[in-house]
Amino acid sequence: MRTILFSSQTYDRDSFLAAPAHAGIELHFQPARLCLDTVALAERFEVVCAFINDDLSAPVLEHLAAGGTRLIALRSAGYNHVDLAAAKRLGLNVVRVPAYSPHAVAEHAVALILALNRRLHRAYNRTREGDFSLHGLTGFDLHGKTVGVVGTGQIGATFARIMAGFGCQLLAYDPYPNPEVQALGARYLPLPQLLAEAQIISLHCPLTSESKHLINSQSLARLQPGAMLINTGRGALVDTPALIEALKSGQLGYLGLDVYEEEAQLFFEDRSDLPLQDDVLARLLTFPNVIVTAHQAFLTREALAAIAATTLSNISDWAAGTPHNLVEG
Repeated sequence: MRTILFSSQTYDRDSFLAAPAHAGIELHFQPARLCLDTVALAERFEVVCAFINDDLSAPVLEHLAAGGTRLIALRSAGYNHVDLAAAKRLGLNVVRVPAYSPHAVAEHAVALILALNRRLHRAYNRTREGDFSLHGLTGFDLHGKTVGVVGTGQIGATFARIMAGFGCQLLAYDPYPNPEVQALGARYLPLPQLLAEAQIISLHCPLTSESKHLINSQSLARLQPGAMLINTGRGALVDTPALIEALKSGQLGYLGLDVYEEEAQLFFEDRSDLPLQDDVLARLLTFPNVIVTAHQAFLTREALAAIAATTLSNISDWAAGTPHNLVEG
């Protein structure tokens, strides 16, 4: 089966070529992002392998189906970027990687917490310039702090275990409480109450119509002044302009983002020689208490190997008529 991987980077090529071989799968790596302008590249490819910022809206899916594509193999757990109703109408199956390494994303969230708290980004820049002063670098002990975990699936539960290891008090919000998280001593609360009580909030929930802009001006107003917010989930979980206002007022004391609502045209590319056209992101990057990473939380050797292995197995299983990890529309 001819398979084209859109948005493929060097690490994708390396991990897929290093994965156990699957007979009959012919891989083609395409660095371009899938969209209406590039969909012609997929013509006569039976399988399109897409990543999180590829455009899988109805018009793109219609072009894919007309060009002979029969399977959309996602290299991700999330599928909010796929028009599932259109895929079903067009007879396109969609498979995903439901889990690869919850440790990768959870540990990155913790890294953002530690870096923001101890001002590691500021200290790093200072010492490289010969400034060894400590003013403005005071942090706080994580031990005993109250941490709110929004979304307690595999990643959220892994994050909760790590924070419990720091001696933090855990609060949780999820429509479906996780017994593993409850066993850590976490209290499940309504989201407004969690936001009001937690000093650190970390988002690990999927993006749905209900969770879009879960964090907005109203929910930010419920935070304790100076609270920390971490988002390694999906960019649209937060209303980004509202974050800027909360940072300016001091209501939000620390912000760590690995995802951004308008990231599709920015992330995964070197744009250092170009003016940043996104005014909202540019404003965020001016705050000294903000760290933005470019959707790298998943980027560990273990996670990449798992993504490649599961994706190739998904394709083989589908071709054999025994599909696994199907996304139902």
